[in-house]
Amino acid sequence: MKLSRLLPVPCRPVLISFTLILVLFAPGFAQEVSFRITVVRPVEELRADALKEQPPVEQGNFLKPDLVELTTLDPTIKLDIRYATTNNFLGTPVYTQARAFLQRPAAEGLLRVHQELKAKGYGLIIHDGYRPWYVTKIFWDAVPVDKRIFVANPAAGSMHNRGCAVDLSLYDLKTGREVKMPSGYDEMTERAYADYSGGTDEERARRALLREAMEKQGFNVIPKEWWHFDYKDWKLYPIQNLRFEDLGK
Repeated sequence: MKLSRLLPVPCRPVLISFTLILVLFAPGFAQEVSFRITVVRPVEELRADALKEQPPVEQGNFLKPDLVELTTLDPTIKLDIRYATTNNFLGTPVYTQARAFLQRPAAEGLLRVHQELKAKGYGLIIHDGYRPWYVTKIFWDAVPVDKRIFVANPAAGSMHNRGCAVDLSLYDLKTGREVKMPSGYDEMTERAYADYSGGTDEERARRALLREAMEKQGFNVIPKEWWHFDYKDWKLYPIQNLRFEDLGK
């Protein structure tokens, strides 16, 4: 996800205020993040404006969307949906619910990944999946102009808007805790690169295990973000703008 590129650089501390937030999602499972930006306008104002607008009109013969909630496929798929909490780069919730969806072929592929990794002692943690277009609009309008290279342009939409992008990591089945990778989720340093050669042997091995399992099911990693995978058939699906509460239970 391109939002990871909003991490601060040492020469611009005025744009960032650091905080440490611990969010519990399940017994024995926790996540931390440590960055925020100073938004251009209050998020609630941006939300109101974004909800009044419509996604770009696209040309093409798209498949009928069929978004599937990932936890309905297997309740042992864990969620760490940052944008449903204050634990995100804006410091305020932008999602109305902590849920994760993908188009059915992508969701079923992800289930196979989860099942394969469970046999090796790991499970999947989902950070983000389908993202309504209006949220992409909020992100674009919230960041300073010089930071817009780090977020998706709502004029084109994103693969998250199509329900064909997922941000994820692994947890240890024995402890229920997220495992260490060469970088944390949403970190914008070279440690986040999919082929970063640093870190420990164990961290790189787990990263490679996740990538191999995902690629078997038609997902491709983003070179600078080991956690972000796009489903191979994303071009077949339209940009969507349904809010989570409109997708049913």
